[in-house]
Amino acid sequence: MGDEFSLVSLFLQAHIVVKLVMIGLILASCWCWAIIFYKSVAFRRIRGRIVAFEDDFWSGQSLEELYQKREDDEPDGVAAVFVAAMREWKKSHEGNRPALASLADRIDRVMSMTLAREGEQMERGLMVLASVGSAAPFIGLFGTVWGIMSSFQAIAASESTNLAVVAPGIAEALLATALGLLAAIPATIFYNKLATDVGRISSQMEGFADEFLAILSREIDERR
Repeated sequence: MGDEFSLVSLFLQAHIVVKLVMIGLILASCWCWAIIFYKSVAFRRIRGRIVAFEDDFWSGQSLEELYQKREDDEPDGVAAVFVAAMREWKKSHEGNRPALASLADRIDRVMSMTLAREGEQMERGLMVLASVGSAAPFIGLFGTVWGIMSSFQAIAASESTNLAVVAPGIAEALLATALGLLAAIPATIFYNKLATDVGRISSQMEGFADEFLAILSREIDERR
């Protein structure tokens, strides 16, 4: 009896529709955990790089030296914002007549676009967690309903209400529900956490962009 109600036995005995539901939920859960692990590591790395870059930025070294050191490193986070702003700054100073008119506005737009791209990069994959978190319980419920239908069909075919007849179908139905919750709960929890991390990192980057724009604006006013 114990082997009959093991997880593997329940899966093997399940109706093909319920099996497909279970397989889909298991794959969705694995996909979510892969995203959770990857994003957690990536966000920790981004926060570390932001701290390291801000230490270099406020250490007193020239902006030109910092730009030359960072422009070829495929920068991310605040380093990407800094490189984009400095690239626009250098383009505006090419030639004999620097294009200082509206330079602050152009730098602001460039940094805003870079912030948007970095935000999109960080948010990539999070919609999968949100979708699984909201849809998985209903998909599991679909498997549950189908399993119960199979149980009633077994009752009708055997013309018996013996618990042994209906128990396997009910058990596989409940297993589908459990798998749906197993996929949905971590996905929802970590979606909220990772979305909060994206908001905090984005706020930190926006704060740096505002400070750097203020520095460049003062430099532009002095050169005028």
